[in-house]
Amino acid sequence: MAYRKRLIWLGALALLCMVGYMTLNLQGALGYVVPRRFTKLAAMLVTSVAIGVSTLIFQTVAMNRILTPNVIGLDSLYMLLQTGLLFLFGSSILLEVGIEVRFVATILLMVGFAIVLYQLLFRGEGRNVYFLLLVGLVFGTFFGSITSFLQLLMDPNEFQLLQDRSFASINNVDSDLLMLATVLLVLNTVWLWRYVRLIDVLALGRDHAINLGIPYEKIVKRLLIIVAIYISIATALIGPITFLGLLIVNVAYQLIPTYRHHALAVATVLLGVIALVGGQLIVEHVLNFSTTLSVILNLIGGSYFIYLLLKGVNR
Repeated sequence: MAYRKRLIWLGALALLCMVGYMTLNLQGALGYVVPRRFTKLAAMLVTSVAIGVSTLIFQTVAMNRILTPNVIGLDSLYMLLQTGLLFLFGSSILLEVGIEVRFVATILLMVGFAIVLYQLLFRGEGRNVYFLLLVGLVFGTFFGSITSFLQLLMDPNEFQLLQDRSFASINNVDSDLLMLATVLLVLNTVWLWRYVRLIDVLALGRDHAINLGIPYEKIVKRLLIIVAIYISIATALIGPITFLGLLIVNVAYQLIPTYRHHALAVATVLLGVIALVGGQLIVEHVLNFSTTLSVILNLIGGSYFIYLLLKGVNR
């Protein structure tokens, strides 16, 4: 198939970015520099998979290419949970608990939120994923308002600690959390693999999927749980990057003209690696850390989002 050549080119470019990131200007204490670079590279690979695949699934379920999981408030909920835990228990107690426990607890709460949201909204007749998106947008705004209110009441030192976690930063990746996040990512991807062919059918629309014998509500509910876990992993590792998923998934649609989601997922992940690793390479060795990667990605992604709106991209 023609798009396989493009996947090979994307794979070669992603590999070139990774090799360049690990070897460019490699000097000094290699015993310190190499493991640190490898940790950041691994975090970017995990984030590429989590953000790319979750956005691809979410857009298929929503039947819209300008939406991301942020629309149903998952990012806002993550920040609310982090702020609420810090506000209620303080930084000293949370440090004693350990970052792994907080990470798992946050994922469980986000998955619980996705399940409750779905159950509440799909009880009545005539409610569909568009209604879910609308209410999710309201929840996102609600969570953001509570987060801002709690931050106003916080101790300045703890607020500064929270601010450090609120902005995407590849330079502050926690190596202990990376191992746990990688394990969860692999388990979540194995779970998702069972539904890859069903997602191809879901792309036809709710009515067509039901007519073809797909248990639509059941599959969508499980896919939302998978998306919630992916978003938790990516946000916990490097922080929220709003437009990265939107950017790489839509570029993948342009480069890989197929309905097969396994091919689209591979292209999305490779584009995520190119964007994150190649972007970080430029930030470190060309811009000399004068800005952050999240600022550049949000600027490019935001501009692309406006372009998609003006173009009227929709299914």
